[in-house]
Amino acid sequence: MTTDDGQSFVVYGQFSMNFFGKRVLFLGAHPDDIEIGCGALLHHITPKTDVLCVTLSDNQKNPDLQNVKGEHLRSMKTLGVPEDRVIFGPFVTRIFQDSRQEILEYFLKLRKEFKPDLIFTHSKQDVHQDHNTMTDEALRAFRGITVLGFDVVRSSYGFFPHFLVEVTEEDVNKKIEALAQYDTYQDRYYFNAELTRSIMVRHGALAEVPFAEGFDILRIVGKFHDDD
Repeated sequence: MTTDDGQSFVVYGQFSMNFFGKRVLFLGAHPDDIEIGCGALLHHITPKTDVLCVTLSDNQKNPDLQNVKGEHLRSMKTLGVPEDRVIFGPFVTRIFQDSRQEILEYFLKLRKEFKPDLIFTHSKQDVHQDHNTMTDEALRAFRGITVLGFDVVRSSYGFFPHFLVEVTEEDVNKKIEALAQYDTYQDRYYFNAELTRSIMVRHGALAEVPFAEGFDILRIVGKFHDDD
């Protein structure tokens, strides 16, 4: 939700997290992961928030996926993310587990340079080997920082959102439009617009709002403030 002075909040029950003026880091293993997991939230907060979107592999070693790098940039542009806030890492798809130390060091460098206040990455319920590896290393590299896990529907088993973020219908439509930039994947069931919308309707029902995106809580770091 957004206040009259333009500050952006996510709301779960009686808890509010203020994104205004914060640095929010989005981590995905492959092109399309961030958009599938939290494209609506990304569109919602980008105008008022310092975001950085990092995808660890560009999939360019796969001859069938030569277009996905450009499709990812178009998708991010649709969500309002400037190209200079989108980074591709140097890692090779499906063998992240062989590069654990390098991924950890890459994340530590990101931490030092970007200084994130909040991180979104893959759910711990995700069984994809690359997704699982990078989440483990993110939790190591970003100790002391809140980390939330997003759902990539094709590979997250047992996922249930305990952190719900209200988004608008415009955000929902922009997420669907962003995923439509991936001509490469349009025959995949998880790019279906009705499925995308239905997930956000369900998460909205859990939050008792029209639409929401849902995350699992990997780590919450909070402070109690004395309002007096």
